[in-house]
Amino acid sequence: MEEKKKEKTSLSTEVLVIGAGLAGIVIALDLLDAGKKVILVDRDSEDRLGGLARLSFGGIFMVDTPIQRWNGIQDSISLALSDWNSTAEFSKGDTFPKLWAQEYVNRSLEDIFYYLKGKSVGFFPVVHWVERGMFKPGNSVPRFHMVWGTGDGLISALKKNLYSHKNLNKLRFLFKTRAKELIRSGKKIQGCIAESETDGRRYEIFAEHTVLASGGIAGDMKKIRKHWPKSLGKPPEIILNGSHKYAIGDLHTASAKIGANLTHLDKMWNYAAGVHHPDPKWEGEGLSLVPPKSALWLDSKGERIGPIPLVTGFDTRYLVERICAQEEKFSWQIMNWKIAVKELAVSGSEFNDSIRNKDFLGFLKTVFFGNEPFVKKISSECPDFVVANSISELAEGMNQLNEDRSINAERLERTILEYDEMIERGETFHNDDQLRRITQLRNYRGDRARTCKFQKILDRKAMPLIAIREFILTRKSMGGIQTDLRSRVLDPRGNPIEGLYAVGEAAGFGGGGIHGKGALEGTFLGSCILTSRIAARSIIKP
Repeated sequence: MEEKKKEKTSLSTEVLVIGAGLAGIVIALDLLDAGKKVILVDRDSEDRLGGLARLSFGGIFMVDTPIQRWNGIQDSISLALSDWNSTAEFSKGDTFPKLWAQEYVNRSLEDIFYYLKGKSVGFFPVVHWVERGMFKPGNSVPRFHMVWGTGDGLISALKKNLYSHKNLNKLRFLFKTRAKELIRSGKKIQGCIAESETDGRRYEIFAEHTVLASGGIAGDMKKIRKHWPKSLGKPPEIILNGSHKYAIGDLHTASAKIGANLTHLDKMWNYAAGVHHPDPKWEGEGLSLVPPKSALWLDSKGERIGPIPLVTGFDTRYLVERICAQEEKFSWQIMNWKIAVKELAVSGSEFNDSIRNKDFLGFLKTVFFGNEPFVKKISSECPDFVVANSISELAEGMNQLNEDRSINAERLERTILEYDEMIERGETFHNDDQLRRITQLRNYRGDRARTCKFQKILDRKAMPLIAIREFILTRKSMGGIQTDLRSRVLDPRGNPIEGLYAVGEAAGFGGGGIHGKGALEGTFLGSCILTSRIAARSIIKP
């Protein structure tokens, strides 16, 4: 029997935006401000508008803001750019990534901070300090501005602006619709062919300008393994997906077919402390833990990873490198209940109820008294947690979880006791890099409230013990479709492809790799906003 032909619809618009994450929403808003007609295509459903940004913690890197100044933080464009270059380790050929980094640092105040304030996005009064740097400068001062409401609050505010826009009648959404290929006529891109995943309707969408805001490749484990950084050796046996189920790089492939240049796909921003999601929405979905700084980070055999102990908050890339240098490329964190209640968290909106719901009193309660309900929930529901009342019971639970006998109880106890005895001798005699870093962390008020003061693991008053098995987890792909400083897609010779733009993660957050080898955190959401605003200006005033 002959297959029934799918219905085909032809549409036309001034600007076609593929992807309704943060980058897609921002450019749509700026284009509507200019009175442009826009079609916004997204593969997800309308209630999930906002993509991965909606699920994020909502931290944004910004330079010399009023909030920093109010906190007595002396920041500057020159210092921030120096920090960025130190972390990125750009190569000689990274012309556009370097230029985009300069654009970000120079324009973050006006194009990100004041832009978001104008859209009713609020921020925490205290700036968070992450990626301080391990052996070289990272963030020399705190720059991680947390959105009040997490990424969910960020998207909700922008969504409200979008749906109440005076020119909303110029915007058409196509949700649950997948863009499959780009339409090229001569040297110009004229739109895309898309297909509804609800009824199979096929669309030919013609546009004067086409914008790729479709995210990266971090949700496709085959692509992650294919482009895995050579410096990290063989990919781990288990890699969790902490990205988005539709971040599969299909528009990377489509753009390459029409001549776009893809760069730096081996540059990835992965996390070291991933655990399996208790209620996964897709295969291999993981959660990125904010690892407790007072926990001991151990290898697969229960021995401390060294010679320099692993402590979060300084250099995420270093943590991933050290774990991937182990024979078994996963790790354990050992702590007690008291440490977990005070320090353990998940990076994202889903498990941060008080912040997401803008419950100020609830948030203060978690800051001063810890978050015991969260620890009870995650430790009972996540399969990577072991809770026990003794070292022997803990070791047995770890072995059962991993289905081997790698953990020796005596060796595990010796490892923990060496650390606890160092604490027992007193701060004057601390000769352990983890304890020195805890001292450094507690010197900043943004970390003091959430970091224990030299808490021993085997403390009878702080039981039970907790072991968390942690895997490498994908988050962002830092390479992508190469663009110039107007967000125009470039071919391998460096020539713009007429009518085609790329923004956000699809563009490697700017230029095909604005971060180089490493990011300063918070620069991902910020880059989505900046690249989209620049693309909009390029379209409005060619």
